[in-house]
Amino acid sequence: MRVVIAEDAALLREGLAGLLSDRGHEVVGRCGDAETLLALVAEHDPDVVVTDVRMPPGYSNEGAKAAVHIRQHHPRIGILVLSQHVETQFAVKLVTGGEGFGYLLKDRVLDVEQFLDALDRVASGGSALDPTVVTTLLRQATAVNPIATLTDRERAVLELMAEGLSNTAIAAQLWTAERTVESHIGSIFGKLGLPVSTQDHRRVRAVVTYLEAMRGRDSAHLAQSARAEGQIGGQTK
Repeated sequence: MRVVIAEDAALLREGLAGLLSDRGHEVVGRCGDAETLLALVAEHDPDVVVTDVRMPPGYSNEGAKAAVHIRQHHPRIGILVLSQHVETQFAVKLVTGGEGFGYLLKDRVLDVEQFLDALDRVASGGSALDPTVVTTLLRQATAVNPIATLTDRERAVLELMAEGLSNTAIAAQLWTAERTVESHIGSIFGKLGLPVSTQDHRRVRAVVTYLEAMRGRDSAHLAQSARAEGQIGGQTK
């Protein structure tokens, strides 16, 4: 696997590079800012990018913006965000932009094998979302979206699917039988209108379907706010 690492904390950046190299992966580029990240991706065309959200010069969302740019111009490249913060706006854009995306919180990645497994899944077109990230995104839901048709148990299964867990792992988390999990997943696919396909990862698409609905809700809300502001402005002129 060919990897580019973008992390402004030099100690963490070099530690990740050493870890990946020791595990047989090729770190083709490493940097501490978003501009250099884009240049390295264009030069090396890696299999996956590991990036922070907040990097120089502004330490706001430079890494997230760069990740969205990579997703738009290099959709084949997997993106694993490794951050201390949950940036929901860009997380939605990245998840709905295609397959091969992960978002892990630094202070919750306590196991090396867990991190490497997440990286492998992302590079292979799968997902790996921290439970906190999933919860934060799902909390923004409204009653008008496909997820509204799911039961509480199905929502719980969907959250764990978004984290990239297998059916066996989900069953262990929820203290239920694997066949029960399979039944819940089948129901989720049916309610979200996801037919069997040999070309799509329905587990990823289930999460994408929800997030696309949420993004549409946000756009409608912004449009409504703009209209309201226009009406108020017209009345005061």
